[in-house]
Amino acid sequence: MALSFFWSREFLTNRYFLWLLFWCNALGTVYGYIWYGEQMKWTLAHQPAWQIVFVPDSPTASLFFTLALLWVLYPVKSVVLQRIGHVIQALAVVTSVKYGVWAVAIIFAGWSQGGAQHWQDWMLIASHSAMAIEALIYVRFFGFRWGALIVAGLWTLLNDTMDYTYDIYPWLPATLYNHVQAVRNFTFTLTIASILAAWLALKQAKRA
Repeated sequence: MALSFFWSREFLTNRYFLWLLFWCNALGTVYGYIWYGEQMKWTLAHQPAWQIVFVPDSPTASLFFTLALLWVLYPVKSVVLQRIGHVIQALAVVTSVKYGVWAVAIIFAGWSQGGAQHWQDWMLIASHSAMAIEALIYVRFFGFRWGALIVAGLWTLLNDTMDYTYDIYPWLPATLYNHVQAVRNFTFTLTIASILAAWLALKQAKRA
């Protein structure tokens, strides 16, 4: 069997594989919300309740991707449902690329500042790298276009603004709290880069 088979539409859209991917992401999403549990409790105790929406970044990105797969598994004819699906798919790509890369970069940045390495860090590096990669792979099977991508980009920029305006950004390695401004600048830059990556991937998919 040629290696290219694992990149083919036949393999990537096989319903058994899609369901496997769906449940892997669904379980990862649940784990992610558990991981954010303490920060979410802290936010509810010390911040206005509406801010809780902006706290769990990576699991929400994973949730978007999990839901996006449903529109691949069950194509819909309703224009309204199609539009909803397109926005979710655009959000899945932009946020999965953004937070996938962000988490890996922050872990390595923490280490570079003298932070301790833990086995969970390697698990997070692997899972978040997979988030970014799978999102870019599946762009060609998603149906969203520029309008949905703009909505996804604006939402992600809003999330960044909320995070660093109200200090509800993901808890950082201890060694990075003296560099929050640099993390903020990196985060906004990465959001723009993720929107651009989604746009380029989408453009390439249209040519394929």
